Amino acid sequence: MSDYAFNRQASYDYAFLETYEAGLVLSGQEVKSVRGGHISLQGVFVVIKGEEAWLLNATIAPYQAGNVPADYSPTRSRKLLLHKNEIRSLIGSTKQTGLTLVPIRVYNKSGKIKLEFALGRGKRTIDKRDIIGKRESDRRIRRAVRGKIE
Repeated sequence: MSDYAFNRQASYDYAFLETYEAGLVLSGQEVKSVRGGHISLQGVFVVIKGEEAWLLNATIAPYQAGNVPADYSPTRSRKLLLHKNEIRSLIGSTKQTGLTLVPIRVYNKSGKIKLEFALGRGKRTIDKRDIIGKRESDRRIRRAVRGKIE
C-alpha cells in the first residue's frame, strides 16, 4: 500500500477513537491524478448526508491541463463507499457532542483508491501542550542517552 496523501494536522487536532476505510467515487482523470500524488487533504472533512457519506473540500488537481472538462471542479464533493451498517453506526456516533469524522490518509489497496478516516474528538489546547512537552522531554532523554553512549 502506498500513501498518496496524509493529513498530519489531524492527529495533532483530534484524538482518534475508531478508524474506518472507505472507497472513493472518482472519475477516470481523478484516479490518474491521485495516483500521481496530486491530492490535498488540507481542510478536508467527512459528513453524513441522509444515508450517504461524503468527502468535502478535497482538492484533486486536473490530470492534464489540456484535457480538463470545462465544468471540472477540483474541490467538488466526492461520495464515499461504505456499508449501510457502518453508515448507520457513524450517524449515531456523530450525533454525540464533540465527535467528528476526520480524514487521515488516501492510499492504494489492491488497485483501488481508499480513504482512511477516523471518528475523532477534538483535543483541547492544554492536551496539545502536554503532548508537545512530553515529546520534547523524550527527545532530551534520547539525546542525553546517546551522548553518554558515544
